[in-house]
Amino acid sequence: MATNATAVVEDFLNNTAPDKVEAATARLVAEDAEYISLNFDNPLLKQVLPWAGSGTGRKPYVDTFLGVWTWWTIESFAVEALFGDGEDVAVFGSFTYRANATGKSVTSPMAIHAKVRDGQIVSFLFMEDTFATAGSFRTGGTWTIKTDPDGDEFEV
Repeated sequence: MATNATAVVEDFLNNTAPDKVEAATARLVAEDAEYISLNFDNPLLKQVLPWAGSGTGRKPYVDTFLGVWTWWTIESFAVEALFGDGEDVAVFGSFTYRANATGKSVTSPMAIHAKVRDGQIVSFLFMEDTFATAGSFRTGGTWTIKTDPDGDEFEV
């Protein structure tokens, strides 16, 4: 049986479609909630995914999910595990998105750590494979990479 905290997070995730996310956020997210999407602060990633980074309040929740629905077609979003301990809720799963601008499809694992107090989400950390999801918008160009201090550079 789901705990109150897990039920709140599950309810929110089940109501992130464009026609539902604002009402779900008003009902299930605290006015001063923290939202961390993909990282704390990465200006380069924010150019590709404007909702990336940290935010406070309900607006980052709405903006993130509306952005995802606008920029990708969600082909699947599968929660494989959702469990909690007190106010802490963990969610693990995967999703497949198809970029509307390029037609490229990407499948990524995802993980969420949420905190729920008094029936509302007060913190939400969403993680995914940002190299893959941002890459779904890629239309050209290469990076020259050197990862191994003793190895050669290569292009991606």
